[in-house]
Amino acid sequence: MSHTSDLEFNPLSDAFAQDPHPFYAALRAKEGLTYYEDFDVWLAARFDDVSEIVMSEHMVRSMEHIASAEEIEKQKRDGNWHDMPHHSRFVQFSLLDSDGDVHDRLRKQVFKLFTPVMVNKLRDEIQAYVDSLVDGLADHAEIDFIEDLAANVPGHIIGRILGVPDADCPQLRIWSENIVQYFDIDRSDKRKELAERNTTEFYHYLSDLKRQRETAPKDDLISMMIEAQKAGQMNEDEFISTAMLILMAGHGSTIDVLGSGMHALLKFPDQMQRLRDDQSLMKTAVQEMFRYESPLPFFHRYVTQEMEVCGQRFERGTKFGVLYGSANRDPKQFPNADTFDVGRSPNWHIAFGRGAHFCLGNHLARLDMDIIFSTLLRRFSRIELAAEDVRYKRGLSVRGPDALKIRWSPS
Repeated sequence: MSHTSDLEFNPLSDAFAQDPHPFYAALRAKEGLTYYEDFDVWLAARFDDVSEIVMSEHMVRSMEHIASAEEIEKQKRDGNWHDMPHHSRFVQFSLLDSDGDVHDRLRKQVFKLFTPVMVNKLRDEIQAYVDSLVDGLADHAEIDFIEDLAANVPGHIIGRILGVPDADCPQLRIWSENIVQYFDIDRSDKRKELAERNTTEFYHYLSDLKRQRETAPKDDLISMMIEAQKAGQMNEDEFISTAMLILMAGHGSTIDVLGSGMHALLKFPDQMQRLRDDQSLMKTAVQEMFRYESPLPFFHRYVTQEMEVCGQRFERGTKFGVLYGSANRDPKQFPNADTFDVGRSPNWHIAFGRGAHFCLGNHLARLDMDIIFSTLLRRFSRIELAAEDVRYKRGLSVRGPDALKIRWSPS
């Protein structure tokens, strides 16, 4: 049994933001799980330990069925999650943070649009959209890959699936980022107010969009969810929460892994050249991008009964932090784990989670990345860093560069 106080572990530090992997390696070297007092959570850093926790039938995302209303309220106050009426209704409760029958019922309503077959039908549309973006940037000798390109793809594509007009997608990104930031360690009152205000604005927007579709249905997910609500498969709050979650999930994490993926190719130019020479490796390259810098490196679970977890005994209700970012660099699971290898196979990474909460949008995210990187390598003979100092976002729950200045030359 060890504590993070025994280590230099500060996820809000610049050192952790720039390279969390030495800190993860120190956690993996500790025997058993490590208690992180600032989050009141036991951290699992090794691949086998993370897998054991997320695959256990006795682990849940929500405290709803293992704590009283009073205990949950106290937990919210202790974590500064209270007095957030809209955030509580639509963000703290969601498909992601539900379990059992509720989770299965909500996931079933949207799953059909995210299967490989359905997602692949979007290939031509995504390719045309990416081509149009690149056409507008091709004459620029230097761009910010994040802001000018990566940030403009995932949200627009998921927005089209849901039924959001293209013109509104930039605002959805702002709302999403301002809401999601509150899930990290820094939960100050200022960040709390930002999250609640943006949740409220997002709620009113989705409510208006829903009313439009009730009057004039279209072939989109909003209209499909309206039918599901009429059939009693979701209530009003679940409708808003699910739509909000899909839009938020379609933004930040894919933007982040696009950025870190491009950064990896630039740091390992031999791998970029290998990919240029053999673009049949693109699918494995995209998987390696998710492994090498997992965009969502931290999630949590609660244990529903007193039991042994990863060789230690824990009480019912204990909170565990599963560090996907660390598990995906575990050298016991991945040979040469700190090396970026576009042909890595097998590559059973855990960036999309495991079990019931396996990422719903993983096929769409991978298709976006496949198309973007294939297009850039085809259309630009030279891509290189324009600024060596690439700063990454601070926090335990996110991993991606704030900006990525690149220079390029058309083929």
